[in-house]
This record gives sequence, structure tokens and C-alpha cells, in this order.
Amino acid sequence: FPAWDCVPYDRVSPNADVSARRMATLALLADGFARKSVILTTLNAATQRLPARATIAGASFTAEVGKQLNLEDLKAYFIRMGFSPAPMVMEPGDYSIRGGLIDIYPPGARGPVRLDLFGDVLDGARRFDPESQRTIEKIDRVELAPVSEVILDEDAIARFRRNYRHSFGAAGGTDPLYEAVSAGLKHQGSEHWLPFFHERLETLFDYLPEAPVVLDDQINAARAARWESITDQYENRVAAMQDKGHLGSVYKPVPPKLLYLDDADWSETVAGKALRQFSPLPQPSGPNVIDAGGRIGRNFAPERQREEISLFGALAEHIAEKRRTGQVVLSSYSEGSRERFATLLEDSGVTGFTNIASARDIPAGKGGLFLAIWGLETGFEAPGLTVIAEQDVLGDRLVRPTQKRRRAENFLKEAQSLTPGDLVVHIEHGVGKYTGLETITAAGAPHECIALEYAGGDRLFLPVENVELLSRYGQEVGLLDKLGGGAWQAKKAKLKERIREMADKLIRIAAERALRSGKVMTPPEGMWDEFCARFPYQETGDQLHAIEDVLNDMASGQPMDRLVCGDVGFGKTEVAMRA
Repeated sequence: FPAWDCVPYDRVSPNADVSARRMATLALLADGFARKSVILTTLNAATQRLPARATIAGASFTAEVGKQLNLEDLKAYFIRMGFSPAPMVMEPGDYSIRGGLIDIYPPGARGPVRLDLFGDVLDGARRFDPESQRTIEKIDRVELAPVSEVILDEDAIARFRRNYRHSFGAAGGTDPLYEAVSAGLKHQGSEHWLPFFHERLETLFDYLPEAPVVLDDQINAARAARWESITDQYENRVAAMQDKGHLGSVYKPVPPKLLYLDDADWSETVAGKALRQFSPLPQPSGPNVIDAGGRIGRNFAPERQREEISLFGALAEHIAEKRRTGQVVLSSYSEGSRERFATLLEDSGVTGFTNIASARDIPAGKGGLFLAIWGLETGFEAPGLTVIAEQDVLGDRLVRPTQKRRRAENFLKEAQSLTPGDLVVHIEHGVGKYTGLETITAAGAPHECIALEYAGGDRLFLPVENVELLSRYGQEVGLLDKLGGGAWQAKKAKLKERIREMADKLIRIAAERALRSGKVMTPPEGMWDEFCARFPYQETGDQLHAIEDVLNDMASGQPMDRLVCGDVGFGKTEVAMRA
């Protein structure tokens, strides 16, 4: 159950995916699926109030194949529950209606679903891949839950208007939040006024009335810091509201206690619950202290630093000693590093090990040696069990995080990634200089805009919601284009023609290459695996993709034409070595 990924009293809503995951969890808990569950959450999520269980349980929509489905009721449900219309559903909360076909991405589902109507009867339903549009499975029943904690039905809208006026006085046409909600529209950031929409709010603990609560050792300090951050944000908003003259849009914040738990609320909420709190430090024995028996395991740093001592010889002796009294597990970060461990253990005379998927595969007893893929920073010892982590043996230098595949695009996602003075390119107006964010009033409503300066001092104000029209300029200095001039359009036209010429040549070369034949080369079994197992690092995702593509080229029987690119230290040499 994740927390919102925005700060308290923000102007933006939580990420749609985060909201969907939260609502999917609350829907399951409200339906009584919590008795055999472990709910993992954070302090920020646990100290924030939520819609009541009865509200979530009563806000579901169910459709069954072969039964009638009222399309107007479904459309109204989408609007009330925070779903967003989209040409193609790509993330939780999207929906698309095209005649008798309705695509929905329900919160928490394994993927989007497509409803096929025949008249007013649901003729079929299936789950599909949003990218390929291919069917994954056919289903007989679709259950929908709200995608947002703000539910815009008539009662909620009336309740918001009443609470908003009671707290802040009359709201005129200059208040975009009040106007949008009054019209039944979802306003960006409206979740931060959640108490105004609901008759009552509960907490995650109310959804789990009988569950024991396990807290980490830093909970008290973290709660104090969290509450300080909340009150600081609130006081800043109140100060800005009182200083109306300097702002185009006034933010009217909800009092913190209505949405968040303070010390007194927290104590009252957890009172009477079975509380446990972890501590990494030894505690004095007593009636409320349970020693779980875990201790930090041995680290082989001394052996790594002395050349005259065999590192894996010392590891083999340690394993043999621990196998006499219990089971031993070697944890690795990846499949490749586990295979490397196996090879090196065999070279050191250690045999009789077994690969396992989880701790459930470790039998009771002693004398066993097991290899698992567990991302542990350090090993540990407990009665009857010794776990040795990869880092204990090989050191931190051989473990690095997997690099995520990065999209090859330069378009901006948010204005906060810019600093005044940066050069940017507007897709229609060319190169300009970013000068900051400004709030301007247009059509009677305030808008936060990105201010751009062009040649001759001309200025352009771009609404922040259209930031995707900008991309970074490739250099720190450059000539600004003239706003409204023809030079930028001429540059684009010239470049398009150049691209056409290049594409024509590339297509001709590719066609000639496809007609030629080359040598088929495949790696020899055994030798290839042994060579790869000795790679002393965890392969990154990009490395594995590049290696696979290169091997496919070499085995294709056509002339190879591939360039492997990557920053320093990203692993290009290993790709070349394997080729």
C-alpha cells in the first residue's frame, strides 16, 4: 500500500499508477480479503486518512458476460470514480469507448480489459496487452473499483461545496478548484482536499482492525519529521493565502489534522493493537523483548586483501564448518552470479549444492548447501541456518545496480527539470531561453506558465501542462530564434528534406546487404558458458540485450552491421569479448 508520491499541500495529484495501486488494495481490504494477508506500507501512507470502508465497498461496478450492461451508467461511473478518457488505454485509470467496444484499465488489474457489447448485452470480455493489443485471457466477469480517493458523485460535490465555503468563505469564479468540482470535473490536486469530499475518513488501521502492527526501529523520529514537514507546508500555504496581493491564484489549505495523524491521533489509533518494533541493536532481556536470533554473518574482507590466502579456500572451510551444525545458503544477485559461484565452488572442491527458489525449499536438518538468488547486502546467522551473501565474499565492487533501459527521447516531462537560463526548443517556435515560472491570468482564470524569451526580447508563456512541447537544446549556448519568424520553419523544412535523402540511401544500402550472404557463427556449448560465468560483474539489462542482438547477427547468415554504443563503464568491452 504505497503513499502518495507528492508532498503535502501540493498543486498536483498523486501519480495515476500510485493511486490505482492504493485503491486496488483498499477495495480488497474493504471486501474482507485481509484475514490472510501481509500489508506492507510506509509511515507516510499509514499516517494519512483514507475514504471509509463503507464508501469503497459501495463504489464498485460489476459486469458479467451474457448480462445487460447500461452504457450510460458505466459512463457516469467512469466520471464519478476518477477514470480518464484516452484514445488508447495505457495505464491504470484510462478508458476508451468506441461504439460497442469499451477498453478499461482497472486499478490493480493485471492489465486492461476489453468489453464487447451486442446491443445492451455484454457479449464478451477479455484481458489484453496494451502495446500489442493481443488477447491474454478471456474472462467472464469484470469488477471495477474507484481509481481515485476523490469520488465525484452528487453527494460528494455538495459536501465539498458546503465544507469549502464553511472553511474559507464565499468562493467566486476566480477559484478554479471550486468551479471545477462544482461542475463535476476532476481538478488537478483535488486529493489534497479529501476531507471535504467525504462524510468521514478512516485510517489503514481501521481496514485491519485485528492485525498486529510491526514497526521499524526509526518510527518515532520519522513520525516527528513527517509531522514537521506537514505543518511547515501548511503554514507556508496559509501565509501565502493571507498575502493575496502577490499571487494570481490563492491556495486554501485544509487543516493538517483533517487529513493527517498527529501524535495524539497516532497513539489513539494504535492503542490496544498488538505492537512489535524491530531493533538491530541488542536489547536487555525482558517480558516485551523477543530475540529473533539473527546475527551478522562473517565477512571475507581480510582474505580478499591478502594475496597469500586463498579466498575461496577460506570460504570452503567456513562452509564445511557451518554444515556440521545446520544448513548453509549462498545468496547471489543474479542467475549469472549464481552460476559463477557454482563454478568457483567446484574448483575449490565443494560439491553437493542445490539451487533453490525461496526459503521454503530449505529442508529441516543440517549438512545441506543451497544456492539462491536473494539480493542481500550482507549475510547472517541464526540457529541452524547460515546465509553467506555474494558481497560478503566478493566485496561491494562486484555488485552494481542494474541500469534501466532509457528511452532515446529528449522531451521534457516537468518544468522543475529546468533552471533559468537553459536553452530549450519549442516544437513550433524554435530555440528560446527559459526565464522561470510565472502565474498569469487568461480568460479570467490564473495559469502557471513557463516563460520563454526569444530574439529581440519577445516572450512566450507556455502553460505547464503543455511542457511536452519543449525539448532541451543540445548545447549551453546558441542563437535564439525570432518569435513568429520564418527561420525556424525553414530550418525544419531543410532538415526534413535532408532526412529523406539519408533515409533513401540507408534503405538502398540495407536492401543490397539483405541480398548478400555471410558466415553463420554460433557459440560452442560448454566453453561459452564457462567463459561467461567468469564475468566478475552482474550483467546489466542493456548488456544482455546487446549481447543477444550481436549473437543473433552473427548467426543470421547475413553481413553484420551493428554499432554498440554506451557510456564509459557501461560494459561495451564485455559485449565485444563475448562476440
